[in-house]
Amino acid sequence: MGLKFGIHVMRGISTQAVNADTPILDTAKGGSYQESGRVWHAKDIAIPERACAWMPHGFMSVNTKLGAGRAFLRSLYEQYAAWGVDLVKHDCVFGDDLDLNEISYVSEILNELDRPIVYSLSPGTSVTPAMAKDVSGLVNMYRITGDDWDNWGDVKAHFNVTRDFSNADMIGAKGLKGNSWPDLDMLPFGWLTDPGSNEGPHRFSNLNLDEKKTQMTLWSMAKSPLMYGGDVRKLDETTYDIITNPTLLEIDLFSSNNMEFPYIVNPKIFTSEAKELFGKIRSKRNRQTSYTHSLGLTGCTESKASGWYIERLNQDLERICWKRSLGNKRQAPFCVHKRELHLASDEDTMYQEDYSGKHHLVSPHSMEFCMDASPKRKLTSKEFKRGTFSPCKQDANQIWELNPNGTLVNSYSGLCATLDSVQAVVNTGGIRSWIATGRKGEIYVAFFNLSEEKTEISAETSNLAKVFPGRNFISCKGKEVWSGKDIVIVNGTLSMTVEKHGCALFVLNCS
Repeated sequence: MGLKFGIHVMRGISTQAVNADTPILDTAKGGSYQESGRVWHAKDIAIPERACAWMPHGFMSVNTKLGAGRAFLRSLYEQYAAWGVDLVKHDCVFGDDLDLNEISYVSEILNELDRPIVYSLSPGTSVTPAMAKDVSGLVNMYRITGDDWDNWGDVKAHFNVTRDFSNADMIGAKGLKGNSWPDLDMLPFGWLTDPGSNEGPHRFSNLNLDEKKTQMTLWSMAKSPLMYGGDVRKLDETTYDIITNPTLLEIDLFSSNNMEFPYIVNPKIFTSEAKELFGKIRSKRNRQTSYTHSLGLTGCTESKASGWYIERLNQDLERICWKRSLGNKRQAPFCVHKRELHLASDEDTMYQEDYSGKHHLVSPHSMEFCMDASPKRKLTSKEFKRGTFSPCKQDANQIWELNPNGTLVNSYSGLCATLDSVQAVVNTGGIRSWIATGRKGEIYVAFFNLSEEKTEISAETSNLAKVFPGRNFISCKGKEVWSGKDIVIVNGTLSMTVEKHGCALFVLNCS
């Protein structure tokens, strides 16, 4: 039928194999892997303290510095190739669960295989463009968000993320045997089940028609891999028309210069009365604004990761604090108490050298709770906060090291902690726009209305010329894709009223 065959796999080795202590296969020589005069088994290569954060009882990392660890991974991916696999989605290796060693070695194996296999990474919580640059050349696609489900909040949360990755030139960067692409996760349309449920599908998508068009349009303008998340056996005609829209597929596959377009306005805002009212609202909001601490994880090479220092309280007690301003000078600094690691048993002594110079960071309100850097489950895009406090234990996601350059690195993920100030104000939504160039010279312009009411959105062709220097925008004609209306730009202004949570997509030919 011309279909491709993809599989979803976890990182490392299964707990089942480790408990059974199965021998490692040597695909180069045949039989069990032997080195240093002995046969190597699952327990020899497993790293139990690096269990998958959201599936801790199922899988754990393997030691890729060992020949046996590399032989194990090679045996897996050579088997997948022999099965005729076309795509591997490798889970629990990216974002909060970053395992760059395993990603690098799997990429090396896939690069050597005669069979091309698309290499995809997941999940995407806490991913930044700087982190993605470390893996983009090793893979073909990588998640940049948490799980995407059928609610407007999840769709809306992708706009800032896509903007940041576009600005960092990550769309279509060099990848494994080709290019690599930021992955915005599935399109949750049609007949679905519930998140976390093992039963179903049993319900229709909660997104309305405008929200589905908005999601499909953003995914295509950002050139995300497109993956349908519903049951194809019950594919309704409306959903089918959206996911197979020829213009959207053309944009996703062949457009270039894809980026957020900042030069858009809502013309109604700029009456004198509206300006005065807007100023009063803004002034009132500023008086009501409060700030809260939001702990995040980021790549340790990013400038925003540096800002931690040690403060000695007495001879026996030190704390680690964030020294940067958080937008409110009267706010107390964020600090956690530093505590030496106390290994629980003789069994832990083998990890003593790895943890030298590393600490627990305990809450100033309770010495029984430690700062926890990695989630225990997959997060949706609605759950933004990182770095919760949970009962102290020997998990690597609770172990930290302060570097001389002011970065605070976590032992589990290798990511560094950063602190932001979050203004506690109402999110009023707004308007957004994306643009791209077609392979025949056409210009794609998308308007997005993220607000809660129908809104007029406008753009000037003079501003399009700022983005596409050398192009002539004196006369532009085209169509709006979703309505099918013919478009003629009047007085250099492209304008349309867009439904709440909806979008307009223009295909323009200008001369």
